[in-house]
Amino acid sequence: YMMSDSGARGSKEQIRQLAGMRGLMAKPQKSLTGQTGEIIENPITANFLEGLSVIEYFISTHGARKGLADTALKTADAGYLTRRLVDVAQDVIVTQVDCGTILGMDVTDLKEGEEIIEPLADRVLGRVAASDIIDPVTNETLAQRGDMITEEIADRITKSTIEVVRVRTELTCEAKQGVCCYCYGRNLATGEIVSVGEAVGVMAAQSIGEPGTQLTLRTFHIGGTAAHIAAESHIASKFDGTVKLKNVKSVQNIAGDVVTIARNGKIEIMDDDNRTIATYNVPYGATMRVEDKKKIKRSEILFDWDPYSSVIIADNSGIIKFEDLIENITYREELDEQTGRKQRVVIESKNKNLNPRIVVIDKDDNTLGQYIIPVKSFLQVSDGDKVSAGDLLIKIPREIGKTRDITGGLPRVAELFEARQPKSKATVSEIDGFVKFGSIKRGVRELIIESEHETMSYQVPHGVHILVHENDFVEAGERLTDGAISPEDILKIKGPGKVQEYLVNEIQEVYRLQGVKINDKHIGVIVRQMLQKVKVEDSGDTSFLPGDQVHRVDFFEENQKIANKIVVTDPGDSLFREGSLTDKKSVDAVNKDLKKAKKKPVKMRMTKPATFSPILLGITQAALTTKSFISAASFQETTQVLTDAATSGKEDDLIGLKENVIMGHLIPAGTGLSRYNDLDMDVEIDEEEPNAQGENHTLEEQVEID
Repeated sequence: YMMSDSGARGSKEQIRQLAGMRGLMAKPQKSLTGQTGEIIENPITANFLEGLSVIEYFISTHGARKGLADTALKTADAGYLTRRLVDVAQDVIVTQVDCGTILGMDVTDLKEGEEIIEPLADRVLGRVAASDIIDPVTNETLAQRGDMITEEIADRITKSTIEVVRVRTELTCEAKQGVCCYCYGRNLATGEIVSVGEAVGVMAAQSIGEPGTQLTLRTFHIGGTAAHIAAESHIASKFDGTVKLKNVKSVQNIAGDVVTIARNGKIEIMDDDNRTIATYNVPYGATMRVEDKKKIKRSEILFDWDPYSSVIIADNSGIIKFEDLIENITYREELDEQTGRKQRVVIESKNKNLNPRIVVIDKDDNTLGQYIIPVKSFLQVSDGDKVSAGDLLIKIPREIGKTRDITGGLPRVAELFEARQPKSKATVSEIDGFVKFGSIKRGVRELIIESEHETMSYQVPHGVHILVHENDFVEAGERLTDGAISPEDILKIKGPGKVQEYLVNEIQEVYRLQGVKINDKHIGVIVRQMLQKVKVEDSGDTSFLPGDQVHRVDFFEENQKIANKIVVTDPGDSLFREGSLTDKKSVDAVNKDLKKAKKKPVKMRMTKPATFSPILLGITQAALTTKSFISAASFQETTQVLTDAATSGKEDDLIGLKENVIMGHLIPAGTGLSRYNDLDMDVEIDEEEPNAQGENHTLEEQVEID
């Protein structure tokens, strides 16, 4: 215990294998597609202290072999990831004290479901507050705008009911080059606010890349023991207060339980002054344990749900009618080994035009509701059954018992940093509106989202699990089908702020599974570099071309440059050329002279600025398209980068670290920054001899530095 607790060697998992039982083991992977490993049914009941039997030892060797093979393969991957990260972030240096931005990011507790993974106080520690932090109950100011949040302030935030804190982050920093001290916050190496000249980019890249090598070696310590996280099944209130239900639609089933049938319902807990002190998301199919406006005590259960399967519930009472549910074609009966009961499982049919669904009808054959049944789900009703609202129609087992191995982790980190499209991409709604199901053509179903002003339609291929029901209300950015949301969709629908948040949280998730702690700001620095470019939509009167990818700073500078100018539409009798950009003062002066001479004056119009849409580049792309061609050429695709630079006559201002190293200059970080170049330092030493007793003067007396 002392050994593992002090952190000298060994982890809880390893002690568990010495003293407990080894438990379930993961089968070695057969597929190369990176699918997760299945679990071998019978657990190893012995532990390393008692010794294993031959079979148990053999099963264990799976894990050891896998660990060694992984290690060899993954060290290279991790090294390459680090190199790409360093290359994309090498020119992020702290260049100024305060960029003067008024932007910030709202930070809340990081939750998975309702379980708090990282509390708010930990996430804002060492950041600078972007607005005053005020305790809603006592109205006391805990920190003012521009204060750094110390351990003491973070502690007071924890004790208060504050749910959201607005802090400055490197993602919203408006420094022209690099970042500023206030947006970066505390330097984690010293515990003080970061100083100007710190190479925070390289620090961030190494902080993310270094655990990468550990991640890869990680599976091999625990040797294939199935990493498994137990599921939560209920939520209890954290405070005393009054319940307020929002968007919670519910029906009562035969057992008298109140079951929710809305997807985005929320329970808010209000205090005596009618302020919200906590908010909980209520999942579809949860059983409510509280009523609206009811007073509750702390740790009282609000709602519970089935942790092992998602459900589909009848919204209305009526008679069940099966459509396209044909035995051995779209469903088959299977024997459940544990219970000995027969279950009907929906299978994928070869006929793409069959679309298995359950329809609830009334006595006169009017359709009251129809439910699409995803593949692998279990039917809970039969054709012709009578059901009442709130009854269970279908159970969809959640993916449990698949192990997540961090080797799935390193490729996942790379996939996020490279901003690749995920394999099974979810369809995401672009507008707020109500769901309608369209027709099916060649096995492709149409999903229609209708709002007051517009209608969007989406094509969903056969066999994809649709998460929404007819007449559900969905918000923009919400998933309509199962799968991973693509970062590009988030950027398009919700903007850069949300995509930054998503990337930071997703990358953290991978590392957290391995128990590796990385501060958000390191990932933030990299994500900032991925969003540096914008795509010109309409070039207006600027020198850009539509479709150009330009640096964000250059774009705004160009727009600023033409902001106070005008465009000559008709030169009249002046010497101006039509379409030329010039400033208004000189045109006014010319017009004055022309009027005096009774000649035709110059006609003009205001300039039109360029418009843009943000783009998300993967780290490799971002590194290859930096302003510095020397840095890009030393990274990858040297010939291409150099030919591009030569043909477009590029100049390199030697701003980053890499290009200066290559040219043999002093690097512009630390004391090499240009602002420290002209410091004069005078040293004066008193020429007095020490006296006979050998009394030396103190150091302050001897050395005076101006």
